[in-house]
Amino acid sequence: MEDDIKMNQAVFTSKHVIENGSLITHVSHDPEGDWQFHSEEDISEEDARIVGLGEIIEIDESVKGVLDMPIGCSATRNNRDENWIIGKYE
Repeated sequence: MEDDIKMNQAVFTSKHVIENGSLITHVSHDPEGDWQFHSEEDISEEDARIVGLGEIIEIDESVKGVLDMPIGCSATRNNRDENWIIGKYE
């Protein structure tokens, strides 16, 4: 049951990831405790999307590797073949 709740957790992303298939290159667990999954493209308010975590994992299973990040951290990478680099949220 706990996994179902996590998979349905609302997260922030953009139309670039959801609609255009852009690679997720930045994941953050922001200071408010929200998760964000973004690509390299700049986003505007109109580009923002809210989806379930499960949808993000379906798009890119490699994000599972950073889901244990504590609040206030972020992870970046340049391409799918790179390991995530975890640091403080900026």
